[in-house]
Amino acid sequence: MSEHGGDADSPLDEDLRVPACERCPALVESRSRIVDGVGPTDADLLFVGEGPGANEDEEGEPFVGRSGDVLDDALQDAGLARADVRITNCVRCRPPDNRDPTTAELANCRGHLESEIDRLDPELVVTLGKVPSEHLLDRSVAITSESGEVVDARLAGESRRVLLSVHPAATLYDRSQRDGFFETIARAAELSGVGGRSGDGGDGQSRLGEF
Repeated sequence: MSEHGGDADSPLDEDLRVPACERCPALVESRSRIVDGVGPTDADLLFVGEGPGANEDEEGEPFVGRSGDVLDDALQDAGLARADVRITNCVRCRPPDNRDPTTAELANCRGHLESEIDRLDPELVVTLGKVPSEHLLDRSVAITSESGEVVDARLAGESRRVLLSVHPAATLYDRSQRDGFFETIARAAELSGVGGRSGDGGDGQSRLGEF
């Protein structure tokens, strides 16, 4: 667990913000702002998504809108609040038309993500979707079958536990995926020692799409 403390207004949090970046011309053109991670700088549980969408670009915070509502509900079900965890993305600028970030764009933003992971030193990293899962594990991920699995990945210079999960938007397209997503978030709470919900933790497996 990180020994660093702080809140949203602390100098430590300021260190994790990216005030300006011009590395990705398409993203610079598409964004209205840079969307940094939110949450405690000493959080034991870190969620990593793909990148900002329209709502996130507008509000300046990861996972707002409908996907954010699903994530918040799952956190609450696991005995957590958004304020208990850190939420960030692989890229901090909205890709045009909400397309997936390119390999170059992911690489350009990787240093910011690594710095965030290094600062937090979380007990567990949770990838929300196929893109962040493949980016952090540096391999192809069949998120349908691998959601709910815990793997080791070398991040920010250390071997760290990573829990794979589908994107919360998957539950919006197929309600049958909701239970699996909620079980994965509950398992994240248990594995990180942050959660307040008891239970078997589940394996998070379900018939999940490519999210």
